[in-house]
Amino acid sequence: MERVITDKAGRSISLRKVGVVETLRLYKALGANLSLNPAYMGMAEVAASIEALDGIPIPFPDGEAAVEHILRRLGDDATDLVSDAIMPKDSAAVVAEAGN
Repeated sequence: MERVITDKAGRSISLRKVGVVETLRLYKALGANLSLNPAYMGMAEVAASIEALDGIPIPFPDGEAAVEHILRRLGDDATDLVSDAIMPKDSAAVVAEAGN
């Protein structure tokens, strides 16, 4: 199921689910040093979750330069919006999504 959000500029941002296999691909693409950096990985997961921007497909990032390119295209406001959309705020949100 595709999830689409709209940023302040009116751009439609299609999100992909970054599952365990995609996360492993991201670790491999970024290497050991960046993969162990939680702040960087958080931003890389935001970049990896972008499937399309205004209908234009965004390839899954294959390295540091690709992560930076995607985040640059998104900009600060849209990056924050995507981060909020993909990362639960609290345990109540996790329980609500899980249906428990």
